[in-house]
Amino acid sequence: MLRHRADIKTVSFMAMITGLLFIQWNLGEVHPLLVITAIIMSVPVAVIAHNHNHLPMWNSKALNAFTDYWLTLFYGFPPFAWIPTHNTNHHLHNNKVPDYTITYRISEANNLFTLLTYPSISGGIQQKAVVQFVKDTWKKDRPQAIYYLSQVAILITYLTISLTLDWKKALLFIVIPQQFSLFSVLIFNYIQHVHADEDSKWNHSRNFIGGFMNAFLFNNGFHTIHHMHPRKHWSENNAGHQTIAGRIDPALTETNWGWYMFRVYILGLFFPSFRTTSMRLKRMNINPGSTPKEVISGMQTV
Repeated sequence: MLRHRADIKTVSFMAMITGLLFIQWNLGEVHPLLVITAIIMSVPVAVIAHNHNHLPMWNSKALNAFTDYWLTLFYGFPPFAWIPTHNTNHHLHNNKVPDYTITYRISEANNLFTLLTYPSISGGIQQKAVVQFVKDTWKKDRPQAIYYLSQVAILITYLTISLTLDWKKALLFIVIPQQFSLFSVLIFNYIQHVHADEDSKWNHSRNFIGGFMNAFLFNNGFHTIHHMHPRKHWSENNAGHQTIAGRIDPALTETNWGWYMFRVYILGLFFPSFRTTSMRLKRMNINPGSTPKEVISGMQTV
């Protein structure tokens, strides 16, 4: 029933995080290691929601709907929200206005402050698009709109019941992992596009090709090939990346995600040589060390 056999891994991940919640909820005490594990495991949940949105896992409509609801509970947001903010917007505009997720909306800089504030800024803007999408769908296809709203309803019901049963457990075992999942996926979008060249065919995205990260995050590090073929199954992105790797600027290929984050956002606070250089500003023939007022004023919020 799975479209791709590789999604046995996807289902296994979801089963593990579901089991982890069940175990934590029923234990008599909080085990910090289990809490940390659940938070870490919430990151691939966001990637699974992304992958399932692009290419539903099952050949069965009922199983795909079940998976949507399942993901809603652990991702912390209805999966249909990817459609107006990601599928039909980000993939169409790819870090160019009017992309809701542009990385330079407030600043052309790439530092720890812009990294940590980006999810709140971008996430807030996307909410308007989601609401409008539901309204438009309600006018054109009411049964589909009801299905979307049912995802919202099941999330609200789930949170209400869990908070009522034990608000401390709910916050620690459910809400915090959900929020971390939502935060992390926006962080990934930011680092995959910031200081790349959105007008370039090959250099619009940063790729992380390290084996561990891609094993844990379902090849999410191969971002250029994903933008070229968004409905390509995640298991095929490694091979797909190899066919275009030689065309991508080496500055946009990182072998180690952890080293990139430490180098750019920690060491970069003190040593300019560790910071990234904006290919976007370079293309515009603007000094990357400055953020001209006319550049910022040209970025219309959407």
